[in-house]
Formats: sequence, structure tokens, C-alpha cells
Amino acid sequence: MLTIIPEWFIRYKFFNSLFLGLSVGAIFTLYAPLEPSIYSLGGVFLALSMLIVARFYKQILNAQWFFRISLFVEVVLLLAIVYFLYHAYNYQTALLMYIGYQITFVFGSYLIRAETLLLKTDRLLTQLDTAKQLGYLLGMGVSYLFYKVVESYGIKSNQIQVYDLHFLLLAVEVIVIILIIKSFKRL
Repeated sequence: MLTIIPEWFIRYKFFNSLFLGLSVGAIFTLYAPLEPSIYSLGGVFLALSMLIVARFYKQILNAQWFFRISLFVEVVLLLAIVYFLYHAYNYQTALLMYIGYQITFVFGSYLIRAETLLLKTDRLLTQLDTAKQLGYLLGMGVSYLFYKVVESYGIKSNQIQVYDLHFLLLAVEVIVIILIIKSFKRL
């Protein structure tokens, strides 16, 4: 049986949101090779998958499954980043990155509901949401500065800028995985 450690979990959510803030602008460049119909198909997959996950809430709305699913989502992101860094930027890479991100989005509603149930108190939920927003804002600010700095070094290509950003994303994702592991303990 697992229990959540709020102090570590709030740190995890800060870095998780930092990752989101850093990466949000990159998706437009990452997904550029994809045709619009892929987004429609991805949306259908996402909605159907979220319906399936919701059907299992009775079994998975607990700390044990929350940890497993959270870790799974973070590992999928880590693998997507590593794949992107080791393979040429092309249609296949864009499609696999899109699929990887869609897989993580499948669990979005579940993760929000579970964290609310597990943290329970207004004080902890306030700290959690504050950390998430601060992480997101910092990530957006750092990504803006990152793009401006690499541009000042003569790197004008959006694809190269986004590729370079993924080294920072890789580092943040490793921290995120360490923090999610520290966020739970066995009873």
C-alpha cells in the first residue's frame, strides 16, 4: 500500500508544470509535418481512451494506481524526448511525438481527480495549484529566454531551436521522474 508525501508531490507538480511551460511552444514546430486530419484522428482516440479510463475509476482512484499511472506518463514523455533527440526530424518523428503526448493526455482527467482526492485539504490543494502555476509560468519564461539566447547565437531555424530545447526538457524530465518516485512511500 502506498501513500502520498505532499511536500515531495508538490515539488513534483512544480517541475511537471515547468516541463509543460517549457514544451508548450515547441509543439507547433514538432507537429508541423503532420496533416490536420491526424489531429482529428488523435482527438477521437483521446476522447475514446479517456472514456475507457473513466470506466476504471472505481479500481484506480487510489495512491497505488495513481503512482503507477503517473510514473508511466512520465516515462512515456522521457522515451519520446530520447527518441526525438536520437532520430532525424521528419514525419515519422513528428507522428511518434504526437502519439506519445496523446498517450499522456489520456490520463489527464484521471490524474487531476486522483490528486484532488489524495491531497484532500484546501491548504494542500492551494499549495499544489500555486506550485503548478508558478512552474508553468517559469517554464514559459525560461523557454522564451532560451529561444532568444539561441537566436542571438545565430540559430534561427525553429527546428534546431526546438531540438536544442529538448536537452533542457530531458534534464527536467529526469528530475520529474525522481520527484514522482520520492512522492510516495509504502505504508
